[in-house]
Amino acid sequence: MAAVILIGTQWGDEGKGKITDFLAEKADMVVRYQGGNNAGHTVVINKETYKLHLIPSGIFYPEKVCVIGNGLVIDPKVLIEELEYLKDKGVSTDNLRVSGNAHVIMPYHRILDVLEEEYKGDQKIGTTKRGIGPAYKDKASRTGIRVLDFLDKDELAAKLQYNLKEKNLLITKVYGQEALSYEAVLQECLEYAERIRPYVGDSSLEINHFLSDGKKVLFEGAQGTLLDLDHGTYPYVTSSNPVAGGACIGAGVGPTRINKVVGVVKAYTTRVGEGPFPTELTCQTGELIREKGGEYGTTTGRPRRCGWLDAVITRYAVRISGISDFAFTKLDVLTGMDTLKICTAYRYKGEVLHDFPQSLKVLSECEAIYEEMPGWQEDLTEISEYSQLPEQAKNYIHRLEELTGVPVTMLAVGPGRNQTITRGNIF
Repeated sequence: MAAVILIGTQWGDEGKGKITDFLAEKADMVVRYQGGNNAGHTVVINKETYKLHLIPSGIFYPEKVCVIGNGLVIDPKVLIEELEYLKDKGVSTDNLRVSGNAHVIMPYHRILDVLEEEYKGDQKIGTTKRGIGPAYKDKASRTGIRVLDFLDKDELAAKLQYNLKEKNLLITKVYGQEALSYEAVLQECLEYAERIRPYVGDSSLEINHFLSDGKKVLFEGAQGTLLDLDHGTYPYVTSSNPVAGGACIGAGVGPTRINKVVGVVKAYTTRVGEGPFPTELTCQTGELIREKGGEYGTTTGRPRRCGWLDAVITRYAVRISGISDFAFTKLDVLTGMDTLKICTAYRYKGEVLHDFPQSLKVLSECEAIYEEMPGWQEDLTEISEYSQLPEQAKNYIHRLEELTGVPVTMLAVGPGRNQTITRGNIF
């Protein structure tokens, strides 16, 4: 048995899709355990770029079983579009599984997400407006519709009728918009249900069977540590738990099943949406990183805010998720910079903070304390061995290891499958 959790250590967008695709080659099953289509994964195979939002990146290996776990909220329309997208690309989805216990994003969730975000004005969170938050809200209030309910016509009709009474009151009386038609929504949902029915089953049972049979399972999280509902920069967070602990709940496995936790660290830091960002670069350097790194949202196309690597954040991610290994991505983007900076601590009202603060107010007033390191000019994208890296690049990697106590065992020097350097085995 080998069970590995892959998480993001920053605000998401660390390159988890590429690392998932790379590790999936050695795995027997790939499981996505939380979030929804507010996340995007980009994978480059033979110079062709693929963009996914719900289906795990392991789908590009036809012999691997890919699971959308119970911890997700699933927009059936988006799932069907993604299935068609892969079919058009010649990618088989026969080995896809969808948990019957996952919750469904309904049409009213998408509408309410937009209306609620607009209503907040200056207090907006910066959501993707995909209905993720409202769907998780209904899940917590026990009025959500699970995939199993969605496939049962009578159950769906009864739950939809009940829910739509409340949702239409909000839509019409609070936000002044036109009510949704029960008949139209029901018919739309019934059509979606038949399309996804062949993929639905008890995914927790199958995952545990795989582990009991000694097979290798990779658990893939969306977003990143600082977007975690409990441990992130609340309220500027997502609606689920991307940290390692979320994998057990979102996939239906016990913590004693897990062997390793791999944290994906981008060679610099980015975030999308509102909220404090101590190492943010609002200057030409930040623009340069954004353009060289292609830092635009896979799901929304929004430009990402860019900044220097923050070791305070990565140490925090190590603590929260028990990270055993790092996968370091986009090192090639930093080529050509004379000087690089790593944030080693924060300064708050004259006090030096080495640990990430709980208070968002404190974080917003923190100033990054930097350590400068010489950069390198060599192109890294054709390098296949760690020993071939420039000494300055090795020093940059080694300093992250010193500051966090975690080894970098995987290193990405480009977006392609073959642009990954390994320094040890994950599986």
